[in-house]
Amino acid sequence: MSRSTWIAVFEATFAVLTWGASFIATKVALAEISPVTVVWLRFAMGVLILGVAVVARGQFALPGWKDLGYFAVLGFLGITFHQWLQSTGLVTAQASTTAWIVATTPVFMALLGWLMLHEKLGWFRLLGIGLAAIGVLLVVTQGDLASLAGGHFGAPGDLLILISAPNWAFFSVLSRPGLQCHPATRMMFYVMTMGWLFTSLLLFQGPGIAQIGQLTRSGWLGVGFLGIFCSGIAYIFWYDALKALPASQLGVFLYIEPLVAVVVAAVVLGEPILLASLLGGAIILWGVWIVNRPARRRGII
Repeated sequence: MSRSTWIAVFEATFAVLTWGASFIATKVALAEISPVTVVWLRFAMGVLILGVAVVARGQFALPGWKDLGYFAVLGFLGITFHQWLQSTGLVTAQASTTAWIVATTPVFMALLGWLMLHEKLGWFRLLGIGLAAIGVLLVVTQGDLASLAGGHFGAPGDLLILISAPNWAFFSVLSRPGLQCHPATRMMFYVMTMGWLFTSLLLFQGPGIAQIGQLTRSGWLGVGFLGIFCSGIAYIFWYDALKALPASQLGVFLYIEPLVAVVVAAVVLGEPILLASLLGGAIILWGVWIVNRPARRRGII
């Protein structure tokens, strides 16, 4: 591989390792402050880092009113609402369970492509979607599928995490036209800025500002990791890697993310590694692989 390819592989690996640990860092921060405060602090740092990157790369440009409205919609969906769902869900959901559920996002992207763009699914991709659904049920019930008959769907936060997956898929689909017109770093800077501003409205309506003074060293480490690495450097690295590597090759790196979350959650938070969760997670990744698998011959997908 060339030097540029090696750099892209490093950047992609760094991004997925960082994002895999983000669920654990969020749990650490949530032990001390509210979900809204976590999101606000995280993206305040992320906006600063992306802003510096945009200026350093000579990509800064003021958006037009039309673009600003577009970025505002993306910011609300991908930052404000999405991160509220995940942070609030993680109050009760396990970090490892959250990572497995979030891994189903490509499945929802395929479904959105079918609903919105009239893309064909095919029986093979439908099989993948069904497998991913079974895997999610195994993960959230910890193997006790009979509990579903009683109306129990894992922890209360698991449902919010499950909603966040199709929401991110919808955000991703809406982002595609913008990424064809704007440099990725600049676009994410404006999207993140708009989302952070919307989150500010929520923050100042509650005791969020006062909570910042309650953060201990571990709380600041959690928030700092989320802001500097997850919302700043990882985004920059991921989009840089996307320029150098094919999207299909880059997507493989995302399979590492939930595995990282399981290991880090066990080490840092003491979450148990259950056989049912590993089995469910393997089925989810299998289903996602089938959904993303390129057609080998006409009629498969």
